Amino acid sequence: MNLEEYFARTGYKGSLEKQDLETLTDIFQHHIRAVPFENLSIHCGEKITLELEHVYNKIVRRKRGGWCMENNQLLGWVLKRLGYDASFLGAYVFNPHQNAYATIMTHLLVKVVIDGKAYIVDGGFGVSYQMWQPMELVSGKDQPQAPGVFRFTEKNATWYLEKMRRKQYIPNQNFSNSDLLEKKECRKVYMFSLEPRTVEDFRFQCTYLQTSPDSLFTKKSICTLQTSDGFRALIGWTLTETTYNYKENMDLVEFVTLEDEEVEKTLKEKFNITLDRKLVPINVKGFYTI
Repeated sequence: MNLEEYFARTGYKGSLEKQDLETLTDIFQHHIRAVPFENLSIHCGEKITLELEHVYNKIVRRKRGGWCMENNQLLGWVLKRLGYDASFLGAYVFNPHQNAYATIMTHLLVKVVIDGKAYIVDGGFGVSYQMWQPMELVSGKDQPQAPGVFRFTEKNATWYLEKMRRKQYIPNQNFSNSDLLEKKECRKVYMFSLEPRTVEDFRFQCTYLQTSPDSLFTKKSICTLQTSDGFRALIGWTLTETTYNYKENMDLVEFVTLEDEEVEKTLKEKFNITLDRKLVPINVKGFYTI
């Protein structure tokens, strides 16, 4: 495993000497635009493991993506190797259909401290809730980014992340009521504490999320990637391409339903992913929003 190979994967060609916010942001943005957030292994008969070397080979050498425990573990390794003060935290994801936070800590994220200021770096959430810049860990401050306005709120040592989105323009009205669309303009994302975590804290969750019939990840095949002006997502057979700020305070959301034979071709063309095994797409309704 080496940094040069990782940066060849993400296309980053900037400085490796500075441990400042500008460099961190540049490295982070190259990662989220090159490495998809995806769970396709579950739906093509592969097991997801948390060993760093396995994650590195999957994302860097096989040019795949991964979920938060893979993406953020790799990103954390890179930042530590570069000399950043980086550590892992654990979060409980908000489920809008149950209107509650998960009771299991399933989301791994990275905290980075620069010149005494703490930032959250999360390259493993995907879709419209994927931050594009490190977020300063400060309570009650609106932090506008291209995807929308993010905000942390702290109460009794628990931190909450929420996001405010723009209005949505959906040309294909057949999808205007799709359960893939987020209906609320302000949405809770996850909650977390500042207790340091290790990858070992996520062993059970890694197995649970890819085997339990109650897991979002067994109910949907998901692949999402950030672009220069939005993101694209393939959930089951539904391809979505979102353009942020297409018009003033409005995002363009375009939907297409693919045929079976178009799925793997689309993965290659839109996400630069070639699978080793046959994918079996799935999209159980009512469990995912973009």
